[in-house]
Amino acid sequence: MLAKLARISSIKAQSYLLFQIFAWVTLASLFVGIATDMLYLAAFPLVLLLGYLTIVDFEKVFYLLLFCIPLSTHIHLPGGLAIDLPSEPLMMGLMLVYGIYSLSKFETRDKAFLNHPITLLLLLHFAWILVSTITSSSVMVSFKFFLAKSWYIVVFYFLAHRYLKTEKDIRRFFWLLFIPLTLSVASIVIRHAAFGFSFKDVFRVLKPFYSNHVIYASTMVLLLPYVWFARKWYQKASFKWWYIIAGFLLFFVAIQLSYRRAPILCVYGLVVVYYVIRFRLMRVVLLAGSILAIFLASHMISNNTFMEYAPNFEKTISHQNFENLVEATAKGEDISSMERIHRWVAAGYMVSDKPLMGFGPGNFYFFYRPYTVSSFQTYVSDNPEKSGIHNYYMMILVEQGIFGFLIFMALTFFLLLKGEQIYHQTTDTFRKQVVMAALLSLVVLHILLLINDMIETDKIGTIYFMNMAILVNMDLNNRQTFPLKGKEA
Repeated sequence: MLAKLARISSIKAQSYLLFQIFAWVTLASLFVGIATDMLYLAAFPLVLLLGYLTIVDFEKVFYLLLFCIPLSTHIHLPGGLAIDLPSEPLMMGLMLVYGIYSLSKFETRDKAFLNHPITLLLLLHFAWILVSTITSSSVMVSFKFFLAKSWYIVVFYFLAHRYLKTEKDIRRFFWLLFIPLTLSVASIVIRHAAFGFSFKDVFRVLKPFYSNHVIYASTMVLLLPYVWFARKWYQKASFKWWYIIAGFLLFFVAIQLSYRRAPILCVYGLVVVYYVIRFRLMRVVLLAGSILAIFLASHMISNNTFMEYAPNFEKTISHQNFENLVEATAKGEDISSMERIHRWVAAGYMVSDKPLMGFGPGNFYFFYRPYTVSSFQTYVSDNPEKSGIHNYYMMILVEQGIFGFLIFMALTFFLLLKGEQIYHQTTDTFRKQVVMAALLSLVVLHILLLINDMIETDKIGTIYFMNMAILVNMDLNNRQTFPLKGKEA
């Protein structure tokens, strides 16, 4: 009894000491911040508090991170660096803590997750990124890319799988993303209304939450399947049901007002993809898409046919009206579309120069200019915003070579085909809806990647990897409840 009282007294004494230290650090941070006019130093105690919480209870920090993702802001730092605040520092901390935790405690369930084919393909993809980093034309740039990729995979695939297993987990995951996303979208729509919802002013209202309107619209599209099915999780006409309905309508309207062609088409394409999955047509669609892609690539390369599609420099301009933009796209006179082709042509020459290992992850921007063709230049070819290739598959091919490209395509094809299989093997209604939502979100993202390269952004990459983790968890749940004997159907 005396020993127990002594232990309690010791714990209280330690807690009081920690409180005193924290109080003095807080006062010192405020004083130094005010004295040096560097007010951001006042946030140092908060950083310490989050660090402590990450160590003792990283589950709550993971939930905090989910809530922060739709509200994070992209900050440019000295030396050409950039960071997403507060999401990326939280990712880094969680990656370190969870990495140490995983080495010390490795559960049986974790082994099943680790041995899953999707996990193995993802690890192979990650391993090849490391290999192509070592052989990179600019190792430092590629190493930064590798580090960023590592905390996305560790936190939003491996750590997320721990907290995305049960119905309660999925509901929490949904609300932690949905509530802040609706708040950020509502604020943007309200500010956009002040400009009469004009096409030319949509760029002005996205800050501080979104870097551009592609990420803005795409984030909503990726979460839209979850919103659609979530309305069935709650009693009709309840508060949560009305909030979901209102959020769905808000997203639908906001996506139209983003004036981004691909996300708008993807909203309606979700219906088509739903029936593709329902009727087990994914294999047919992927085969047809692959044949079409190979045919188009062969056609363009043959006899330099691609040169026939060079734009008219004087007529290829930006547009201030959405209807004019759509018309210009059809005529090949939209500056954003033709600038993509300008970079894709350069990518083709880059692949022919370094086909096996590529230029290294993250290196397209730094090496593509000597490979450009002047006939495809546009008014924005100087690329002051330092944007990438705008096609994730070509980016992989350029930066990681043929082997890296084949590994990523194997991961993509297997993920979609396996996802369809998991859907049809799932019998529980709630899990079936979750699998369909995750799969629809993944398919839409892979369609968007045809004209964008967004997986390495905090709002898109996070959802991408969590969708993968959800599919694997649902598959493992199916095997546990209904073990598959012999060869899988």
